[in-house]
Amino acid sequence: DQAVAVAGAVIGSILLFVLIGMTAYLLWKKFCCLLSYEKLTSSVKTTNANAFFQDETNSEMQLKSTSRSRSVPFIIPPTLHGRDWINLTNEEQVQEDSDPYMIPQSGPRSSFHSLAGAYVVGTINPELYKFPEDKSETDFPDGNIGRLWFSIEYEQESERLLVSLIKVRKLQPPADSCSPFVKIYLLPDERSYLQSKTKRKTLNPQFDENFVFQVSSKMLLQRTLKFLVYHVDKQKKHHLLGQVIFPLKNQVLTDDNKLVIWRDLEKDNLEPPSEYGDIQFSLSYNDYLGRLTVVVLRAKGLKLQEESHAVGVYVKVSLMNHNKFIKSKKTAAVLGTPNPVYNETFSFKADQTELDTASLNLSVLQNIKGEKTLLLGRVVVGPFMYTRGKELEHWNEMISKPKELVKRWHALCHSM
Repeated sequence: DQAVAVAGAVIGSILLFVLIGMTAYLLWKKFCCLLSYEKLTSSVKTTNANAFFQDETNSEMQLKSTSRSRSVPFIIPPTLHGRDWINLTNEEQVQEDSDPYMIPQSGPRSSFHSLAGAYVVGTINPELYKFPEDKSETDFPDGNIGRLWFSIEYEQESERLLVSLIKVRKLQPPADSCSPFVKIYLLPDERSYLQSKTKRKTLNPQFDENFVFQVSSKMLLQRTLKFLVYHVDKQKKHHLLGQVIFPLKNQVLTDDNKLVIWRDLEKDNLEPPSEYGDIQFSLSYNDYLGRLTVVVLRAKGLKLQEESHAVGVYVKVSLMNHNKFIKSKKTAAVLGTPNPVYNETFSFKADQTELDTASLNLSVLQNIKGEKTLLLGRVVVGPFMYTRGKELEHWNEMISKPKELVKRWHALCHSM
C-alpha cells in the first residue's frame, strides 16, 4: 500500500509540474506578443498616415499594412520615383503630402493595380480614342471664295460614273443675298451638263443630289469633272462664283470605292480668250534642292486645225539656258477638245545662279494621225533678258516665293 501511495504521489507531482510549465509558456508567449505590438504602434507617427489617407478608416489600414515582416521588401512603383519620402522604423517608405494632387481620394479602390502605374481595370483612357480633327469646314485660307464637297464612284458593269454633289460652304456672292446652283460637266464634252436645284438665300447650300454620267471604262481616266457654281440674282441673271476642275486620270474608281472629296473654288478667267488661246500653269523653285517645277494645268480657246476625236493636243515644256536647249518633257495628249485639262507636273534641275539666264518655253501642239505635228501656240517665261509683262512678273514672283506654287494664265502667241 505504501508503494502504491508513493507512485501515485510521484505521478501527480509530474503532471502538476507539466501543467504549471505549459501555463507559464503560454503566458510568456502572450506577454511577448503584447510587448511587440506596443513597440510597433509607438514608433509609427499616425499623423503621417492620416495626412496620406485623409480619413480614420484608411489610417487603420495603413497601420496594419506596416506590420509586415522585414523579410518582405516594399517596392516603390516607377511612376512615384523622384518624390520626397519619409523613412519609418520598419524601413518602409510613405510619400510625403507635399503634392496634394497625388494624394489618393478616400473610397473603394480596385485591387487590380500595376506597379508601372497602369489604368485601373474598367476605366478608359480617352487619349487612345481621339480622332484627327476635320478642319475642312473651319480652316479656310485668305482669299477663299468657297469650298465644294462631292463624291464619285464608278460601276464597272453598267459603265456609269456616279457623282454626288454634297454641299458648298463660304460662298462670296456679288450681292448680300445668294441663291446658288451648280452645273456639272464631264469634259471634254462641254455641250451637255447636269444641273442641281437652286438653293434660296444661303451662302452654305446643302445639295445632297446624285448625278449619273454614262462613260466607258476605256475613256474614264481621260475625262475630267468640272463644277461651275452660279448665283441667280433677282433679275434671273446667272453670275459665276467659281469652279472646280477634277481630272479622273489618277483616281482609283471601283464599285466598292466611293471617294469623298473637297476642293476650293477657283475664279475662272473671265477675260475672253486670246487670238490663239490661253494656257494656265504653275511655277515653283526650290532653292535648297535646285529644282524648278512646272505644273501644266489646262488650256482654253485653242484654234484646232481639225476638230475631231482623233485630234490630240499636248503641251511640250522645254528648259533653255542662253537660248540653248537643255531638256524637254511632254504631257499626255488630250483628244478632241479646244479646252484640254492636264494637271501634270514636271521638274528640272536648275542651279540658283542659272535663273538669270534660264527660261521656260511651253508649246501647245496638235498631233493629227498621219500628218505632222502643228504648233497651236507658245509662251515663254523667264528673266528680263527674254520676257516682259505678265511672263516676267510670273517668273519674278516664283523667285520671290521659294517653294510656293505660283499659278497664272498666259496668252499664247504663234511666233517661233
